[in-house]
Amino acid sequence: MPAHRNGKVSIVGVGSVGTAIAYACLIRGSAASLALYDVVAKKVRAEVLDLRHGSQFVPHCQVYGSDDLSVTADSQIVIVTAGAKQKPGQTRLELLAANAAMAADVTPKLLELSPNAVIVFVTNPVDVITHAATASADAPPGHIFGSGTVLDSSRFRYLIAELADLAVGNVHGFVVGEHGDSEIALWSSVSIGGVPAAHFRKDGRQIFDPATRTQIAADVVNAAYEIIEGKGATNLAIGLSTARIIEAIRGHQHRVLPVSTLQTGAYGLGEVCLSLPTVVSADGAGQVLEVPLSVDERDGLFASAATLRDAYRLVSS
Repeated sequence: MPAHRNGKVSIVGVGSVGTAIAYACLIRGSAASLALYDVVAKKVRAEVLDLRHGSQFVPHCQVYGSDDLSVTADSQIVIVTAGAKQKPGQTRLELLAANAAMAADVTPKLLELSPNAVIVFVTNPVDVITHAATASADAPPGHIFGSGTVLDSSRFRYLIAELADLAVGNVHGFVVGEHGDSEIALWSSVSIGGVPAAHFRKDGRQIFDPATRTQIAADVVNAAYEIIEGKGATNLAIGLSTARIIEAIRGHQHRVLPVSTLQTGAYGLGEVCLSLPTVVSADGAGQVLEVPLSVDERDGLFASAATLRDAYRLVSS
């Protein structure tokens, strides 16, 4: 089977996030095989053994690992989580320089080993890291992108569903822009069981008034900081959301997900990586959908883009 359809998923970096992604993939049956890479050989060996020992209870999946990057050869999908992790009180953009340099170094090496692979960056700050990676290698369009605001959008939908007292699958909505402090919750296009948020009623009462919408958007932005302060890292939900991205690629699902890509014209944006609703398939990140935006949302998106362009200039000049 050709590498671009063989179901091999490699994970570069097996810290708390990389391990959570591997675990989520194993449980969900997201990969035909999992290859783990980390510079710490004992850590890789331990995680591989721990995952293998649960093989009886999950769909069949070969799991192996190494401290040699060649373990990732012939992958269909490569997930990169390696890099310094976010510390309590630290913004994602403060992680910038070291992780951007890592991405620019490792991406050509990964593509040399797996020329047809789709490479998904999860390392923060993911938008700038994705931009650095995209600039470092001559990959087919859409074959390098970032996990973006897929997790942020899940947090957004969860908070809306909780207040509406509905299953989260009944809520549709996106967070776009930076995966970070300047991200924008697109309230104007939220649908709750087919009802726009502004018209949704519970017991005859409007519950998504402007103050509530502002608070939910703030809670989405601050969610990672609260989790990091409490347990040191966010890992479980990003594991699940990354597994979902992997499934969209492996299954050629043409799933619309808010991943981070180098923008080439949507909303007039260019020369910046940020998240917008994007069609994800076996070919990687494809068409970007231009959801109608309110004036405030459009202004927020442009401001987020400016923030990310400035951040990227710090590492590209």
